[in-house]
Amino acid sequence: MRTKHRVSFQPASALSIVENQSIDLVVTSPPYPMIEMWDDVLAAQNPEIRERLESGDGPSAFELMHRVLDQVWAECYRALRPGGFACINVGDATRSVAGTFRLYTNHARILSACQALGFDSLPAVLWRKQTNAPNKFMGSGMLPSGAYVTLEHEYILILRKGGKRVFSPAERELRSRSAFFWEERNNWFSDIWDFKGTQQQLAPAGAGSGKEHMQTRQRSGAFPFELAFRLINMYSMQQDLVLDPFLGTGTTTVAAMCAGRSSLGFEIDRQLRPVIESTVAAIAPRLNDRQLERLRQHEQFVARYRETRGHQPKHWNAAHGFAVVTGQEANLVIPQALSVRPDGDGHSPGPAGPGTPCELRYVVEHSIEPQPVDKRRPQVEVEVEVEVESLQPERSASRDPQQYLL
Repeated sequence: MRTKHRVSFQPASALSIVENQSIDLVVTSPPYPMIEMWDDVLAAQNPEIRERLESGDGPSAFELMHRVLDQVWAECYRALRPGGFACINVGDATRSVAGTFRLYTNHARILSACQALGFDSLPAVLWRKQTNAPNKFMGSGMLPSGAYVTLEHEYILILRKGGKRVFSPAERELRSRSAFFWEERNNWFSDIWDFKGTQQQLAPAGAGSGKEHMQTRQRSGAFPFELAFRLINMYSMQQDLVLDPFLGTGTTTVAAMCAGRSSLGFEIDRQLRPVIESTVAAIAPRLNDRQLERLRQHEQFVARYRETRGHQPKHWNAAHGFAVVTGQEANLVIPQALSVRPDGDGHSPGPAGPGTPCELRYVVEHSIEPQPVDKRRPQVEVEVEVEVESLQPERSASRDPQQYLL
């Protein structure tokens, strides 16, 4: 099995080049309106946003920021196939504008816009992001009537285009092969996810330093690999095409590689190109780690099941040689990545200067042959190399907001 992965360093408006109904799943996290680090990004699309902020009109600035994002959600809706899902990770914002502190409900505004486009809203996930800050208090501290609750969660909005997806006979076989374990179903489909202590390693040590590198890291808004990996397995099949219009550091790309899906990502900030390259280069040799973990965790689950109930689960998965709880898991085959290489047709890292065509393309070969857990090869052949020198973000006295135009 072969999957293909394309990263295009273009604004999200370039989604218009994506064919109608060609995308199976959208997994993304946009710039968060009314979070100060994203002000310049969004104001570059509409200068009136800056004017409203400076005049102290926070609600109007909030609405104008979301109108920028509305264009992207419309393109996602057009590009999704009927029955396809969009999973949008977003957090609400708290901010003082002109001396008034308030909550700006990003998740509700995006949900409203997407429903107006025709999306059906499904139960969402709360991703609990505990803060490690020693002082989490907002407002008046220990005094009543002036303290505010600390936001420690974000939303993962789950949206579907139209009714349930209709599967062809060939797709039904792929769907069966793409099943997840019973115990994964119970965990993944909970409405609260808690990733404690998740670390975002955006680039190898030494890959850039100083203020520019920190700005690149902070501006990425990266979510954890596990978040993207779960969503891809939950809402798509092997060989499906996954879109991320706000790719950031490339997490969705490597999660799709791992899960045996193809991917398409758009990223407007070319300074993230070396970070995305390093993400792929760093994770590619260990692309099978998470899938091997799934298999080993299932073996441990079966052992506990047998110990507590006195018998094995009644169904059998021949591909991996272990018992499973339901018949739907009997044909499950977890793909094994064999190799990762640049795709010669269109892989053009090139210089990251304005106006220079810039794309990254990768091909991943996977095995779907039946194989017991202890026979699977963890290491992946990798033809992707990134020089540390190339990982240095471009240095400039200031960032041109025009680079963020959608």
